[in-house]
Amino acid sequence: MNIAEVAKAARLPAKTIRYYEEIGLIHPKRSDNGYRAFAESDLHKLAFVGRARSLGFSNVDCRALLALYEDHARASCDVKAVAVTHLAQIRDKIAELRAMEATLATLVQACSGDSRPDCPILSGLSEQAQTQT
Repeated sequence: MNIAEVAKAARLPAKTIRYYEEIGLIHPKRSDNGYRAFAESDLHKLAFVGRARSLGFSNVDCRALLALYEDHARASCDVKAVAVTHLAQIRDKIAELRAMEATLATLVQACSGDSRPDCPILSGLSEQAQTQT
């Protein structure tokens, strides 16, 4: 398969596939004229990485997961460790987002949104900026 065919089949942009090759996640063969020649196994790897990336795994995690995927003697605890670490990161991010939501909701609620120049949202953002410096 050429890059256009594998991109369509893997549902990834060709630019992303080139990037994955550049960082060593995939290693397609090259034909005599230098064009990439993707095998079925490359397509499976690309689909695997695409799904992992859609779940928020980093490229480093994807590299580790691909290595485990290809290692038929792997221990599932090694795979789980990668996933558990990522799940903890997701939960931390959700907690951060909830805190952001609560703060912004409080600021929005405090603002009357009328024609007066005073604005609790700007005051709240200013207070936040001063405490961070």
